[in-house]
Amino acid sequence: MISGRKPIIGVMGGSQCDGEIYELARQVGRLIAERGAVLLCGGRGGVMEGTAKGAREAGGLTIGIMPGGNVSESPPNPYIDIPIFTGLGDARNAINVKTADVVIAVSGGYGTLSEIALALKNDTPVVGLKTWGFHREGFPKSPLFVEADSPKGAVERAFGFIRR
Repeated sequence: MISGRKPIIGVMGGSQCDGEIYELARQVGRLIAERGAVLLCGGRGGVMEGTAKGAREAGGLTIGIMPGGNVSESPPNPYIDIPIFTGLGDARNAINVKTADVVIAVSGGYGTLSEIALALKNDTPVVGLKTWGFHREGFPKSPLFVEADSPKGAVERAFGFIRR
């Protein structure tokens, strides 16, 4: 528990993905729920759907931060318990990373990259699973960004940040 509440783990990833990445995301969501954390994601398809499906299968609570202002603008995937309609489009990425205690980035495109950058800029730890890797010459590597090679490893590392 963090300050008397369940931890919130954000899982960020693309709205489209192949079957392998979907399954990785589903496993991440399941493991998050099994450990008693709340899953937060962008609420749409692909990685977001896979992770929410896994969390729901394990009896967890799922929150989707939706880009549209209502259900007709951005219908949530069927595994989202609490859709939050922002009307902010991609600007909702800031809500995702500011709400999460830690972010797990699974694969993803430029939207996921922006969430990783926003998270690190706001001191939110990030665990990468088959996602962007980066290092800039002359710029120190952030201790808040770590990589994992499996769903179990990603969730373990996420909870490691929460325990700090």
